[in-house]
Amino acid sequence: MVILITGASGGFGSELTNFFLNKGHQLILQSHSRDISINDNQNVKVLTCDLTKELEIEDFINSSMKYFGRIDAVLHCAGISKNAISWKTTLDNWNETIAVNLTAPFIINKLVLPIMKKQQFGRLIHLSSVVSQTGFPGTVAYAASKAGLSGLTKTMSKEVGSNGITVNNNGLSSGSSRSNEDSIKAVSMIRSYRQRGHLIAKLDPLELMKSDYLDELHPESFGFKKKDYQKNIYLGGVTNRQNSNIKELLAFLKKTYCGPVGYEYMHISNPTERKWFRDRIEKSDDNLNFTKNGKEAILNKLIQAEGFEKFLHTKYVGTKRFGLDGGESLIPALEQIIKISGQSQVKEVKIGMSHRGRLNVLANVLQKSYKRIFNEFAGEFGTSSDEGAGDVKYHLGASSNREFDGNSVHVSLTDNPSHLEAVNPVVLGQTRAKQYFHKDKERNKVIPILIHGDAAFAGQGVVAECFAMSGLPGHNTGGTIHIIVNNQIGFTTSSKKDSRSTDYSTDVAKIIQAPVIHVNGDDPEMVVNAVKIATKYRNKFNKDVVIDLFCYRRRGHNEADDPSATQPLMYKKIASHPTVLNQYQEKLIQEEFLTKKEATIIKTNYRKSLESGISVAKNLSKNPNDSLWFDWTSYLDVLWWPKVDTTFPKKKFTNLGSKISSVPNSFKLGIQATKIFEDRKKMNEGVLEINWGFAENMAYATLLSESFPIRITGQDVRRGTFSHRHACVFDKEDGQGFIPLSKIAQAHNTRFDIYDSLLSEEAVLGFEYGYSATWPTGLTIWEAQFGDFVNGAQVVIDQFIVSAQHKWERLSGLVLLLPHGYEGQGPEHSSARIERFLQLCASENIQVCVPSSPSQIFHLLRRQAIRKMRTPLVVISPKSLLRNPQATSSIKELVDGSFKCVIDDSVEEKAKITKIILCSGKVFYDLNEQKNIKQKHNIALIRIEQLYPFPYDDLQEVLSKYKNFEEIIWCQEEPYNQGAWFSHRHRIQRVLDRFNDKKQIKLVSRPAAAAPAVGMMKLHLQQQTQLVEDALE
Repeated sequence: MVILITGASGGFGSELTNFFLNKGHQLILQSHSRDISINDNQNVKVLTCDLTKELEIEDFINSSMKYFGRIDAVLHCAGISKNAISWKTTLDNWNETIAVNLTAPFIINKLVLPIMKKQQFGRLIHLSSVVSQTGFPGTVAYAASKAGLSGLTKTMSKEVGSNGITVNNNGLSSGSSRSNEDSIKAVSMIRSYRQRGHLIAKLDPLELMKSDYLDELHPESFGFKKKDYQKNIYLGGVTNRQNSNIKELLAFLKKTYCGPVGYEYMHISNPTERKWFRDRIEKSDDNLNFTKNGKEAILNKLIQAEGFEKFLHTKYVGTKRFGLDGGESLIPALEQIIKISGQSQVKEVKIGMSHRGRLNVLANVLQKSYKRIFNEFAGEFGTSSDEGAGDVKYHLGASSNREFDGNSVHVSLTDNPSHLEAVNPVVLGQTRAKQYFHKDKERNKVIPILIHGDAAFAGQGVVAECFAMSGLPGHNTGGTIHIIVNNQIGFTTSSKKDSRSTDYSTDVAKIIQAPVIHVNGDDPEMVVNAVKIATKYRNKFNKDVVIDLFCYRRRGHNEADDPSATQPLMYKKIASHPTVLNQYQEKLIQEEFLTKKEATIIKTNYRKSLESGISVAKNLSKNPNDSLWFDWTSYLDVLWWPKVDTTFPKKKFTNLGSKISSVPNSFKLGIQATKIFEDRKKMNEGVLEINWGFAENMAYATLLSESFPIRITGQDVRRGTFSHRHACVFDKEDGQGFIPLSKIAQAHNTRFDIYDSLLSEEAVLGFEYGYSATWPTGLTIWEAQFGDFVNGAQVVIDQFIVSAQHKWERLSGLVLLLPHGYEGQGPEHSSARIERFLQLCASENIQVCVPSSPSQIFHLLRRQAIRKMRTPLVVISPKSLLRNPQATSSIKELVDGSFKCVIDDSVEEKAKITKIILCSGKVFYDLNEQKNIKQKHNIALIRIEQLYPFPYDDLQEVLSKYKNFEEIIWCQEEPYNQGAWFSHRHRIQRVLDRFNDKKQIKLVSRPAAAAPAVGMMKLHLQQQTQLVEDALE
């Protein structure tokens, strides 16, 4: 049947939607706003319609007929009630209530009846109310509309009865209207528990969290008196019951929704997902009973989790370890996720977490050697440690191959700094890279798990940024399993009113309608059941899911901290509170699953393994699959100074140039893109000099033709902030996009991915760092809209990009394109903050380059991919130079040239040079223009294009050609206290000192300033003119 349901997003409408959907019927769902989503279901059509507007209703019915070609039944579930006593009911409220509850059904029926008469079949069902017969204070408009609906039903029924059409009220059962009213009220109560039951669930192990009983969950709120509790009520399959009574229902709802688990899933607009979740929650108790093996597995993991913390606490007294004491249920929870993942043919699980419980996870989930962990406590690091030796033990990562029931899963824990949630996007980027590696288009072979603290999850903005990008094409990983280790305190802040503005720390997850499972950490079986549901949801729907593990922190923020000074009541309670293990052990003893003696033996054996330093790893894979890994061997210990061949055959170059400048014959380019593509054709033919946009695109084209994969993200990167790239063009008539570089990639069995990212810096840059640190074979590029916008991701730069190799021996070839240049655009659009990157340079940890010509960017990008040195590349890229007629290159410079760390002046008579100006970037062209105008033939302009690693030898080689210079200056557009001066004056001086002539480097720059640039164009021009004049005088 084709069934039309109005008010389909409401309580009763959504229940009927799920019911008929499961019966295989075709549905047309009306909603006032498009708040209903169905996963690719061809049997469902969702349409928006304002039921107060006749024309919209007509369009709604017409659209319904176009989609399915017939309408067999209409269920009028839409209804509103503007409650107010009669003399306070406004005419607007009266008219709106009558329009939705009475007029809309009349109009719909009027339009549908001719269709049904032609079909000789139809069912029209209205939802009436007992209020229409009995009246109820404050419902005058509602009661009148329902009374009118009752009259409309009776009349229409007599008019069309001979045509195979029935018109009825309710239609829930054959009982009286009172019985129907009870059914509706019972379903409303059930829905209320589904929505709000979690608010009174027994989640807090310490029982300090206050939760008052909610009137809206009391049967009396739905009109049920005590005398009604035993009355049989028809439910029609709701809660898997055909019939029930209030007493039985209440017991079921409290046990299901108000026990040690609280569920939030009713905010999910997709009825299929909502029903899936509900069915798993409301299933029989038999499904919650654990087998002997299941209980044994939980017990053993709790013994390991607690035993590990107690051992460290006694052996390394007062040493920081950020223990898991109080949250031990996390360990069997993670174990269960990995086990289910193996059963689902998942190849890898990527884990990100901060320091709380990290050592426990390393030891008891990744099964890192106890001996190695103890050596780290003792400060004994091996010189060739796979995990590096530049960070504290509770920041380090590890990986292992775990095996369950014959299924091997590679599990890795990413290194993480103390910036609690900063690792989140990094893990997501790693996951995406591994999904690409495994050709995992469905995103079910590699899954991410992110473990959070409750205070950080609510407070750190990068959490919301990661949620915001979770469903986007460029950053989707098929859903993340989030676990909040909710110890109900952030360092010393435990008051909810001080740490967040919402009921739960998890509420931020609702921005993407992620389901949330709150669970009491003192009930490990319910914790394991919660992660079962969460993992299966993620694997089925490829969406994020959140587990809120309510627990506590038995000790202070760290083991040297006394928390009783700030939380005396909490820690008085904790002091007498039994551990998770003790409670579970006692439960199993009462169930006669084991004896106290047997439990003691298991604990003693584990303690012996700790003392011996021998891991109790029973599930480590004996034959790990090497195909799961990227081979990094050829990328290790690569030096930066050997020359790299970045030339490219001219014939192939022009062939590729033609391809990136062409579109299909039927494609209609816009005016701007047409001009750009025509110019590129001329550049490719040698008619025009090559500009930056063409050179950059050709760098990608040539690399793709050599099978290097490329990924580019950032705000507006497809077109480019300054309209120079146009890697993707759009048909001006139908809006379809076309990416010429993708065609080249396909022809050479590789990928070209370019995505306009969401308006985020930290999450997106973190993601791209994670991607590049996992996938070394090609180019991973992130471009800032303006260079200084990168400061929104400073945490990622400081904690990962510039320091990961030093701290954790983790390589990355990430490229940052940061538009920079002083053109009068003000303080926030001028500087990429070169000084910050240069301040962070040490041990050749990053590359900082300032290419000033198209050939330079061409060879720089090619060098980054071809040379197997995987060190981050920071490119201080131009803005105005993108179209500066002086900033061009020839085809020969691209196909035969190379990247030059230092570019000499083209002056031939070097003996006449008495002054040398060293500079980088756009200022060269300003200086060169005025130098030529003023005929300053005694001055040479030398560009340092690679600022780090500093090219000492290259600069010395160039300077040695000038035998008679008397003065040398460094000229920069940036203020005195910014730019490259303070980081590089000693490096330049070191080169000068090699000549033993006591020359000193001097500076010409803007005056020192708190902001990078001035805001007024007139002042900017004055400063720029003065800067150039000072340098040339």
